[in-house]
Amino acid sequence: MYLSTLDKPRTANWKGLSGNVFALGTVSLITDVSSEMVAAVLPLYLVIGLQLSPAAYGLIDGVYTGATTLLRLAGGYLADRTQRRKAVAGFGYGLSAVAKLGLLAAGNSLTALGLVITADRAGKGLRTAPRDALITLSTPSGDLGRAFGVHRTMDGIGAFAGPLVAMAVLAASAQSFDAVFVTSSCIAAFGVLVLVLYVRDRPEPLRRKEPLKPALLKDPAVRRIVLAASLLGLVTIGDGFVYLLLQKREGLAFGWFPLLAVGTSLVYLLLAAPLGALADRIGRLKVMLCGYGALTLVYLLLHGPIGGWPLLVAVVVLYGVFYAATDGVLMALAGPVLPERLRTTGIALIQSGQALAYLGSSVLFGLAWQFTSPETATRAAAVAVVLALVTTAVLLRRGRKWTNA
Repeated sequence: MYLSTLDKPRTANWKGLSGNVFALGTVSLITDVSSEMVAAVLPLYLVIGLQLSPAAYGLIDGVYTGATTLLRLAGGYLADRTQRRKAVAGFGYGLSAVAKLGLLAAGNSLTALGLVITADRAGKGLRTAPRDALITLSTPSGDLGRAFGVHRTMDGIGAFAGPLVAMAVLAASAQSFDAVFVTSSCIAAFGVLVLVLYVRDRPEPLRRKEPLKPALLKDPAVRRIVLAASLLGLVTIGDGFVYLLLQKREGLAFGWFPLLAVGTSLVYLLLAAPLGALADRIGRLKVMLCGYGALTLVYLLLHGPIGGWPLLVAVVVLYGVFYAATDGVLMALAGPVLPERLRTTGIALIQSGQALAYLGSSVLFGLAWQFTSPETATRAAAVAVVLALVTTAVLLRRGRKWTNA
């Protein structure tokens, strides 16, 4: 019902938010249904089905997020230089939709699977910064936390629904993974159509072009937030590791495995908008740091004294709180600091720092799991998060320039 209002991106529709925010949220919702159909069962398939070692899975999991770092920067820079953020984002969404069909041909080949996954993540790398920049350019700075919270809530609805749709497709197709891949690609293509029809670009008058380094990296505030985001990415292990550790400890039946992601997504979508609004009121940095505090508890609980269903519920809830308090809030925190003409590039720079750090985190955690023990690896991760939190608080409080921080 919000899509008809998109001709005026800054006109208030729901509590001051523009129709562009809701249109982009709709695209993300549809795309996440497609993505999570595949992602929810991928860790189990690789580790249990293909018998990958934790170290090998860590490498693939890191590549899944971190290998497209340069494409994030390229996409952000291209979107700023051409002022065609919608077109760059649309290409990224389209690439991911096509990549889903590549899973049909990959079979059990790890090389082919790696190439297909890289293509899918390349699409995500290209689209994320232009999409987030469109949100910031369509929203007054005082409402950015709420805008990203609403967008991430809609995104979370898709993440919640994706594994359920996959389970339904498997049940209806006699456990055919090919049916899941085809359905996923069709849903992703529908998301691209919604983007083309309803999202409005936010071009700004082209002015004198400034080099990337002087415009961004010489700004102390930008350097601090890029460094903080990279540190936090370095101490964040992948969802797949968390869910595999739960499955291993509790002996969870394979059929229930996708529901761990469903539970996390449900908590995320319920809390993303309220926590985004709270961040606008009490400070975005405070909310983000509390989110990483929840992540620390997740790591400690994985090998703590609690077991059974209480453990599963506690981890899923805290994991959802972590994502709700950090995902959009970090972008809302950074948005006002970045120059408007190079905001897409700046967002891509932050996300690239996180993605590259995440690649290192996944590899290191996989190695620690394989050559020490899961308990040692997760407890070390918890200590690392605490150290990163302290460093981040110092970095972003010192000489701060953050709106509502």
